[in-house]
Amino acid sequence: MEAKYFYNNRITELTVKKKKLQQRKSVFAVLRLGSIIAIIAIFYFLWSINKLYAIAAAVITAAVFIQLIYRDLANRAAIKHLQQLITINENELLALDGKYDHFEDGLMYTPQDHFYANDMDVFGKASLYQFINRTTSESGAEILADWLLTPTDAENIIIRQEATKELITKNEWRQNLQAIGKESSIKKSTVAQINNWLTQPTLFIQFNPWQWLRIILPAIILTITALYIFDVLPEKIWYLFLFIYAVIAFQINKIVAPLHNQLSSMVKDLDILSKSIAAIESQPFESKLLSRLKNDLQKEKNKASIKIKKLQKILDRLDLRYNMVISIPINILLMWNLQQVLDLEKWKKENDADVNKWFDTLAAFEVLNSFATLHFNNPQWVSPTLLQEHFQINAVELGHPLIHSSKRVNNYIDIKTAGEIMLVTGSNMAGKSTYLRSIGINTILTMAGAVVCAKHFQISPVQLLSSMRIADNLAESTSTFYAELKKLKTVIEKINAGEKVFILLDEILRGTNSLDRHTGSEALIRQLIKQKAAAILATHDVDLAALENEFPNNILNYHFDAQVNGEELYFDYKLKTGVCTNMNASLLMKKIGLEL
Repeated sequence: MEAKYFYNNRITELTVKKKKLQQRKSVFAVLRLGSIIAIIAIFYFLWSINKLYAIAAAVITAAVFIQLIYRDLANRAAIKHLQQLITINENELLALDGKYDHFEDGLMYTPQDHFYANDMDVFGKASLYQFINRTTSESGAEILADWLLTPTDAENIIIRQEATKELITKNEWRQNLQAIGKESSIKKSTVAQINNWLTQPTLFIQFNPWQWLRIILPAIILTITALYIFDVLPEKIWYLFLFIYAVIAFQINKIVAPLHNQLSSMVKDLDILSKSIAAIESQPFESKLLSRLKNDLQKEKNKASIKIKKLQKILDRLDLRYNMVISIPINILLMWNLQQVLDLEKWKKENDADVNKWFDTLAAFEVLNSFATLHFNNPQWVSPTLLQEHFQINAVELGHPLIHSSKRVNNYIDIKTAGEIMLVTGSNMAGKSTYLRSIGINTILTMAGAVVCAKHFQISPVQLLSSMRIADNLAESTSTFYAELKKLKTVIEKINAGEKVFILLDEILRGTNSLDRHTGSEALIRQLIKQKAAAILATHDVDLAALENEFPNNILNYHFDAQVNGEELYFDYKLKTGVCTNMNASLLMKKIGLEL
């Protein structure tokens, strides 16, 4: 189904459902009001006739009122969920039109120093991350960043591709999972809090007597209270026991309070985690990765969502300690805080090995859902084919993923073996840098396990290295030239070590004079050839193309050019074989007023 049609159709369907629920919301409001009026009327008319009938009728009506409240809350939650789904589909329609700045840009994950992140616009406004990202939890956002920054191996690429292909057939389920997550983003602080708690020693459960004291203590005070009510024990004895139990409850509360305060803030996140995990558990999967991730959520037929819900309920029960009117009697009579903290520690003992797996599994699903949305929105894109021999890359109709299809100009690439160095010469603004980024970004997508913007794409698994956008660093007193040398040093070290890398260089050594620049560039190319490296260099220095005469089996000359019509320049942004002979710098300088 075409993405645009699907999203428009979903918005129409969801809007109709939302209107029905909103009408039901009004009905619930009327019924609740009617229940209150009915309770008042019952007491007014029946109390004088028969008090027992009045109380019974009032209790039944109150029970109906409570049910109406619960159903109204569920209805409101359903309305909110539908609105999230509507927003998701509206956002995807915007994304199809090239407007995706409403998604998180991942700028916080920008590494200080990385092989390609800055050059390839991986993070920030209008970045690859922002284009792909459909995660809702902070863990999911972090894992997406990690997948884009760290190339995985061939096996993981293949199983991620298979998972993505399965998920694009489950569009409504994917959106439902995303809508659940959008209700409240699961924060990294929640993961940190729960991990901190898991590493702390237990306070009660390791002392075995507490297991029977939790039963005996309430049994004693309840028995004493019953005997007092039936005038078997004097009032003084009852008061004495109440005082003793109040002291015990107070001491327990002093121990429980810091623990509860530490965990109480994550109840909402646990609710979202439980709902999200339940959605995963209820969905059948066939692909290897999705099946494995789902199986990680189930241990001895006990579902993770139920375990998480159990923890959430324990924390909810502990919240009663904030209500002094209720907290005092239930702690004296039932040792309420003791009951909950023992259940809490029992839960920790049973589940501490699995908790991180639950968060990680949800995060992985969110990233794979992002990849599936990318593929669904771009059905003409393909899953890359991986080649075993290092190094090969072949692509047809290769485009820059971040350029909208209405403006994108596609090209090709064909490097058959390591040691073939592709030189791309060309005039200013003709498309050299965009071409290199098209190759680089699609390589990143491949190594993350996503689809690529091409009709056909084959590549050997590889670590991408680039030097395209170099800036000085005043804090480190580093010039642009020295910053570039540091990057080139990394390139040289890796090729000398024989690592499987793919190098993209744009106008290298631009911070020095033209003679040194040419000399250094030529020396680097010779070293790349000697080490059988895989590289593409974009340059204005057309003299470098002459190296093809010396290395006919290693130098591949290509170019981008500009067409001149009078005083105007025209670009077709198409890659052509051979060396560029049509430069445009002088014409551009004339256009700004320089008299040449």
